[in-house]
Amino acid sequence: MRAITTSVLLALQCLAALFVGLHNWIPLGSLNNVRAVRAEFPESKLVTTTLLNFIPVAIGLTGSAIYFGRAYPGWLLWWLWIFYGLACYGSLKEWWIPYFSRPGAERVARYQAMYGTTHAFLPERNGIRPNTLHVIFDLVTVAILVTLALLTSQS
Repeated sequence: MRAITTSVLLALQCLAALFVGLHNWIPLGSLNNVRAVRAEFPESKLVTTTLLNFIPVAIGLTGSAIYFGRAYPGWLLWWLWIFYGLACYGSLKEWWIPYFSRPGAERVARYQAMYGTTHAFLPERNGIRPNTLHVIFDLVTVAILVTLALLTSQS
């Protein structure tokens, strides 16, 4: 069972790494709008933001790959719990709380500019509509936390 759990965790982390590293840089059809994101963020800020978000993902993914098939050391479990817990908090703060409450007009305008033309299956609420790509990333993040809970309970 532990081998399956660590395999699932590694695969989910690969998906998270692909999302964090590429979703603002590589056009993915209607799933993203890289031109709109670049219009909102100068390239230097986008590079910095991408690196600041990608480095912790890369550390966790690298550690998980190095210890694949073996027990994860405590530091790695802590790293994964803290990072993906913060990622979940960030998604709640940036997407889901504004979606279900009253976001500021500035946030609504920024989200409309960056994500207004991207694919979304959820209805618009309070001027915000989480796009499909971010919903997938949020589901991956929650799945990572559930898998970490399973892995931790198996230790």
